[in-house]
Amino acid sequence: MMTIDKFNFAGKKAIVRVDFNVPLNEEGKITDDTRIRGALPTLKKVLADGGALIIMSHMGKPKGKVNAKYSLSQIVDAVAEKLGAPVQFAPDCAKAAEAAAALKAGEVLLLENLRFYPEEEGKPVGIDKEDPAYEEAKKAMKTSQKEFSKTLASYADCYINDAFGTAHRKHASTAVIADYFDADHKMLGYLMEKEVQAVDNILKDIKRPFTAIMGGSKVSTKIGIIENLMDKVDNLILCGGMTYTFAKAQGGEIGNSIVEMDKLDLALNIIEQAKAKGVNLVLGTDCVAGDDFKNDCNTQVCPANAIPAGWEGLDAGPETQKAFAAAIEGAKTILWNGPAGVFEFDNFTAGSRAIAEAIAKATAEGAFSLIGGGDSVACINKFGMADQVSYISTGGGALLEAIEGKVLPGVAAIKG
Repeated sequence: MMTIDKFNFAGKKAIVRVDFNVPLNEEGKITDDTRIRGALPTLKKVLADGGALIIMSHMGKPKGKVNAKYSLSQIVDAVAEKLGAPVQFAPDCAKAAEAAAALKAGEVLLLENLRFYPEEEGKPVGIDKEDPAYEEAKKAMKTSQKEFSKTLASYADCYINDAFGTAHRKHASTAVIADYFDADHKMLGYLMEKEVQAVDNILKDIKRPFTAIMGGSKVSTKIGIIENLMDKVDNLILCGGMTYTFAKAQGGEIGNSIVEMDKLDLALNIIEQAKAKGVNLVLGTDCVAGDDFKNDCNTQVCPANAIPAGWEGLDAGPETQKAFAAAIEGAKTILWNGPAGVFEFDNFTAGSRAIAEAIAKATAEGAFSLIGGGDSVACINKFGMADQVSYISTGGGALLEAIEGKVLPGVAAIKG
């Protein structure tokens, strides 16, 4: 497989798929430029070699229609500033052949939002899935998607995918375009290489003990990951809102806490699986309950399986925090996805903070720690501890699917 370090971009035009789906305020100004900064090493490598850059990305969900709210024209100046080079803009990503052809070494062209074209996602627009004509429309769209991909590919000599956040989608710019480049002219960017390596460290190069922390509100959204990890981990912490589904499944009283009543059998099955596989399953034994879903509600610490009527569990309790820390400390491989409580409320951050502090301590002692998923990343950033863990993933859905053991189209298109 070709790598970005082996390739000499001198005199070449590189089309690079990045994830510049950055948050904007009402004035169209970027409020968090993390994703732009993440792509800089790859983009700068092309320019440093003497190549020309064609940058492509999506923004938001315009659903195949032009929408000024999601125009990448809003970020041209910010990209130029970070890149340290002027950035030209192509107002139509499918009609940029002339602008691309005119690019000279060291020049940069940013294409308009790919998702202004339905061909990018490859989904028929304006037709319901139940419509008898849907399947025909889907086939026609697949043909159009190939043509769209071919057009994008025609702008450049080589293709780089550096957008891990969309690697789980078989979109025109993330996977299909790779078909139009041979193995020596397509590669992963630095960010993608790091993401793939981080997942491999978690799933294929495990140093033990391995502790995984899965949080969030629903068992159902994490079941694939939990089942895939069950054969790999030594300790599995399940926390957050799913705590109360497990408590209810075991006959507990959970008050007004969030619960998936149709997943009680699933919860019991997970407990049995852990026993059968010798996995140390750590569930919350106590919680901080509130009498309302807000930061300044009345609170009390109570058993996670004996929450009074009218109260709901909003964070892990002190005993649970100790149990979490004990399962994390001493681990050599750590994966964290999902908070232990409603961390957005300052009064309910203690559980998540206890996890973060234990991970930081283990990392300082030599563990490899991977933090992934939007809420976990937001947690670690909120606590100012991002520099105390091994790796923070930029991909939410992509990371979760990779951990589930699924093949990521954006990676497979390059690696084969």
